[in-house]
Amino acid sequence: MTEAQEPHDSNISGTSAVAKAAAGLKLYDTATHAVSHFEPIKPGQVGIYVCGATVQSSPHIGHIRAAVAFDVIRRWFLKLGYQVTFVRNVTDIDDKILDKAAAAGQQWWARAYHYEREFTQAYDTLGVLPPTYEPRATGHMLDMIDLIQKIIDNGHAYVVRDEDGKPTGNVYFDVASWPHYGELTHQKQGAAEADEAAAVADRMGPSVDAAGNDKYNPVDPADMSPDKHDPRDFALWKAPKDTDPMDARWNTPFGTGRPGWHIECSAMSHRYLDGMFDIHGGGLDLRFPHHENEMAQTRAAGYDSAAHWMHSAWVTAKGEKMSKSLGTGLSVPSVLAEHSAWVVRYALGSVQYRSMLEWSDQALVEAQAAYDRVSNFIERAGVALGEQPGREEIVAVSADALPADFVSALNEDFNVSGATAAIFTAIRNGNTLLSQLADRADSEAARAEVREALVSVRAMLDTLGLDPLAEPWIGGGTAAGAAGEGENREHEVLDALISEQLDARAEARKARDFAKADAIRDALNAAGIAIEDGPQGSTWSLK
Repeated sequence: MTEAQEPHDSNISGTSAVAKAAAGLKLYDTATHAVSHFEPIKPGQVGIYVCGATVQSSPHIGHIRAAVAFDVIRRWFLKLGYQVTFVRNVTDIDDKILDKAAAAGQQWWARAYHYEREFTQAYDTLGVLPPTYEPRATGHMLDMIDLIQKIIDNGHAYVVRDEDGKPTGNVYFDVASWPHYGELTHQKQGAAEADEAAAVADRMGPSVDAAGNDKYNPVDPADMSPDKHDPRDFALWKAPKDTDPMDARWNTPFGTGRPGWHIECSAMSHRYLDGMFDIHGGGLDLRFPHHENEMAQTRAAGYDSAAHWMHSAWVTAKGEKMSKSLGTGLSVPSVLAEHSAWVVRYALGSVQYRSMLEWSDQALVEAQAAYDRVSNFIERAGVALGEQPGREEIVAVSADALPADFVSALNEDFNVSGATAAIFTAIRNGNTLLSQLADRADSEAARAEVREALVSVRAMLDTLGLDPLAEPWIGGGTAAGAAGEGENREHEVLDALISEQLDARAEARKARDFAKADAIRDALNAAGIAIEDGPQGSTWSLK
């Protein structure tokens, strides 16, 4: 992969125009603490930048929750008919990467690439769409150097020099020179305490606005330098540590070194979203200092910052933020070893992105139950119809054709819980239609209603990345038991075995050997197989 991957198709919704439903979209802006109607900078287009991973070690559930949350947001924009440019960066040069690589006897870039691939695999496995661009920090050093120079030229940064007047490689943003600093998290410059707006922000999560020795926001070592003019100033460029490898240093007009924590996102968001920077997303714990500093330096360079800032809440375990630093992280491979990818994605995306997600065995049990209900309806409907609608038909359903309660929920700041409730309402109605199918005299009209319900349910699921008959679920066997397109081998074998029992039961009933027929039915029921008799014969489904 070069500086950025080849662009992923920016619109998978199958629509060519923005849906009427888009007029109702409202989202919460972290900077304003308000929910307001969304208007794109460019009509019909949406630009989104989401902070990606620092690839120091394996991904855990906390990382992937943010990826799934913003994947749902992106998918809803696509379903509304917008052309979406989605950028997610990779931080592949960082103190932690360098230190951990040295401790493990690795090349820092080899370690970064190894874990970058692990993150990519986790995203793919959990159905997260590839970004339009996925730039690496190391591929954009010239962009960062140019941006820092602009900030210096505009009088908002200073170069630290040695006693001989030579640049040391340390460059700091001059917070005092930028009167807008604190606008994202509503912190007043020079005030002992933040105003009420900052208190509101702080209540959104523990310690998110606290600098210093904060377990959620560890301070960059360079930010502790005595060379800073003000304690609030932060590093744009850092002189190398003695332990830094020679290939982790870049020459600049302000000395040899490497970038500070925040500068890469400003450089890359401008590179890929200039003139179309609608939304900046990331985890809640990035609001301060990362995003506050990013907003300041971007604007101080003369560039436009994001029109909207959106932050996903973190995953908690027994009320405490899940992170590797707290020792409660759950690796993605370990979770996937015990649960299907569909179930894990459902659990991660089961609540609205701004809500804390409590991770527990119960959450996964509920996700598995949801899968059973979904796959059971899709299978039964497919059997009744004798086919499954093709993926092209499902993808082509526009937002305007989806149920009103589903659209209303997602338009209200991406309320996934409400959208999921709408899906299960539709499934209940669909099951009622299926139970009435044999008794309806207008069989063709009844079948058409079942088909409409099936298409609607699958289209809603697809909007959330959960249609069981779509990739990656069908390829990984997650849709076992869902008849039709892409049936897997396990379902074929199970169907053959059960069909043999149903044939034997039919023969017993024909011979009026009802005791044998009932025994076969009871044995199947005990194994978790539900039998439904109809005019065309008997069908089965998983309970």
